Amino acid sequence: MGFIEISYQTYLIVLQLIFLAGFIDSIAGGGGLISLPTYLVAGLPPHIALANNKFSSCFGTFFSTVRYFKHGMIDVKIAVTSAICALIGSFLGTRAVLLLDPFFINYILIILLPIITLLTFLNKNIGNINTSDEISLLKKVVIAILAGFIIGFYDGFFGPGTGTFLILIFAVLLKYDFTRANGNTKVVNLASNIAALIAFLLNKKIIFAIGIPAALAGIAGNLLGSKYVILRGNKMIRPIFLGVFVLLFLKIIIDILS
Repeated sequence: MGFIEISYQTYLIVLQLIFLAGFIDSIAGGGGLISLPTYLVAGLPPHIALANNKFSSCFGTFFSTVRYFKHGMIDVKIAVTSAICALIGSFLGTRAVLLLDPFFINYILIILLPIITLLTFLNKNIGNINTSDEISLLKKVVIAILAGFIIGFYDGFFGPGTGTFLILIFAVLLKYDFTRANGNTKVVNLASNIAALIAFLLNKKIIFAIGIPAALAGIAGNLLGSKYVILRGNKMIRPIFLGVFVLLFLKIIIDILS
């Protein structure tokens, strides 16, 4: 790996944006839409940028997951079940991307994202009240398995907005409120992040001079974001959640046009 020089001013900008990415990710997912371009703009090659992004996001997600767990905002059985299946799906998705062009997913998402955003905006009940107890444990487990596998495959195959899609599934299909849907999602994200991080560490793709300060910034952002969620709950998550969908939609358009 060659020497990569980053100026003091660029460091400051990177750390601020990674903090913001951690803050948003802890609330509604989608932090990677900010953090990954940040590393690329800082001058890191794509594979190094991906590695450092996983490094910083993994630590940030860990701390927000712990905080959500301590406040009882995670359904451990369902979240862990989904996480295990996400690991399997992610592995298969990573293999599939070697055989297929993931770009066609852009065209699917450019149709689905406006519909999802509009329905979420119009349906004020989504994510506001936790009615997951109305669903049987068996049904929860089945949905968690399918959701984990499918979204895990998507993460390995394509990736953008994985956490946000998981929150939507936990809120709509499993009827958790946004805070618990978010807590469950963090467990799944943490599992997939750790798996990817191990691979990057073994291949020596992480620049610790950048990764460690960025990880600290991401941790701070995640802790602050999760604190606000605990204090303000669903009312804070909903607008940021919708904003992430808009951000993802804009990214897809840019990818298609570029």
